[in-house]
Amino acid sequence: MKLYNTIQGGIFHARPNRFIAEVDVGGQLELCHVKNTGRCKELLIPGTRVYINRSDKIERVTKYDLVVVWKGERLVNMDSQAPNKVFLEYLQSGKYIKDITHIKPEAKYGDSRYDFYIETAKRKIFIEVKGVTLEADNIAMFPDAPTQRGIKHLQGLTCCISDGFESHVVFVIKMNGIKHFSPNYATHPEFGTALVAAEKAGVKISAVDCIVTPDSLTIRNPVHINMGGAATC
Repeated sequence: MKLYNTIQGGIFHARPNRFIAEVDVGGQLELCHVKNTGRCKELLIPGTRVYINRSDKIERVTKYDLVVVWKGERLVNMDSQAPNKVFLEYLQSGKYIKDITHIKPEAKYGDSRYDFYIETAKRKIFIEVKGVTLEADNIAMFPDAPTQRGIKHLQGLTCCISDGFESHVVFVIKMNGIKHFSPNYATHPEFGTALVAAEKAGVKISAVDCIVTPDSLTIRNPVHINMGGAATC
């Protein structure tokens, strides 16, 4: 799925705050909006090659969005809005669930809002999508920072099952070449515990990797999940 129309390369210089990055573009230091408020400390290292996209919003303070970064020889998409866009395309293709009759993004249920609510002739399903950018030793992990919101989503999805719905969590790993996915117990053990509990309660947990280019992101293959833990970052 093509996401960006005016991509150009640059060199990451600094991140003064979580919203702003300084990127060297042809010798000119440009202020860029960081489309990911996570820590991303293993990605945004001074001297790293990155890709930025020119915004079409004239009134913005920053002309560019920082969206893709090289980590070694691997491209990683760090745009936090991208996973829902590509997963919607994946849903519409029928590759995740066949014979979908209805898709509603941003569906509220109880006191939470989930990324998608879908229906088939016989099924009613809430789906929460989590974008993954953290990797160590070819193992993808989530989260990269403590997330009480993530725990609340897992608990809410378990309640959905009690009310007769299906519940799914899909980890969209925004890179390829991954061995498996694991909860990041080192950073937030409570999230890992909540994920295991949700799976035991019937929440379907899955992970997929992506083909990444400077201007596109496309879901590729299912990735094995290891709930027991992984390398740490």
